Amino acid sequence: MDRRTFISRTVGGLLAMPLGARAQNSSIPLIGFISGQSPGPWAPYVAAFRTGLSETGYVEGKNVKIEYRWAEGRYDRVPGLVAELVRRPVAVVVAAGGGSREAKAATTTIPIVFTTGNDPVEAGLVHSLAHPGGNATGVSFAPAELLAKRLELLHQLVPRATVIGMVFNPNSTKPEVQVRKVQDAARALGLQLQLAPARTEAEIDASFVTLMKLHAGALLVGSDPLFNARRDQFVALAARHAVPAMYDNRDSVVAGGLVSYGGSITEVYRQAGIYTGKILNGAKPADLPIMQPTKVEFVVNLKTAKVLGVTVPQSLLLRADEVIQ
Repeated sequence: MDRRTFISRTVGGLLAMPLGARAQNSSIPLIGFISGQSPGPWAPYVAAFRTGLSETGYVEGKNVKIEYRWAEGRYDRVPGLVAELVRRPVAVVVAAGGGSREAKAATTTIPIVFTTGNDPVEAGLVHSLAHPGGNATGVSFAPAELLAKRLELLHQLVPRATVIGMVFNPNSTKPEVQVRKVQDAARALGLQLQLAPARTEAEIDASFVTLMKLHAGALLVGSDPLFNARRDQFVALAARHAVPAMYDNRDSVVAGGLVSYGGSITEVYRQAGIYTGKILNGAKPADLPIMQPTKVEFVVNLKTAKVLGVTVPQSLLLRADEVIQ
């Protein structure tokens, strides 16, 4: 086939293609989804994100594409992965499970939708909850006041524990804010707070050993994507060391943890999907207020309490939104 014939047939084929199909192929938006975690543990949350996206009219593989980047727990890879997505370029960057700071640093023009367990204002992601400003908005599932409430509930559950351990990730966004809130709450309750940093799977193991040596009678698990991804590890360690532990989400209690107090992470990711769809439909991040959980759940696992030898007060059982037996 000579060059003229090839060009003629190619152009003819394009002209013969239905106009709608040609327009669809050229106008399908691309979403960049970045996470510091691994795809396996995050599968339920990605599914929830797609559900929210579909509620705004977008279905992956049909009228929207999503490129995923997973750092597999190696936070040092996140900046490079974000840069890849920005270079594509994508229509929206979704920073889920880590990557919000890196996305914010990488672009001031591409819209960003984040999920965070920290206060996004104190973390420097937005100007205010009601009026984010700039190119970023998202969902915060661990408002500061929840940290104090978790400690209060844990104290009511294990009143004899005067030393409380807290595992936190020093690599998370503004970890000092999270720690300060818990320290203030501990002082108000007359409790001693022992801190144990953990950035990796091995350091999570080591944090329990450290806290047990410090005679921690109960444990508060900080809010962090790494900890959500390693929930089975936390639950197993709490059982091995026979320490009552408070988590920030129901999923950890369903997996065998003792108690949790916080919003549904699945719902957080659904809301992130909705915001992403709204932005694709023309909304500006600056005009979309930061969403927070509309419902906070207090969940108790009585099977775990029995194994740990913890008697859950009737007052807490009456307050619980869900009791797993």
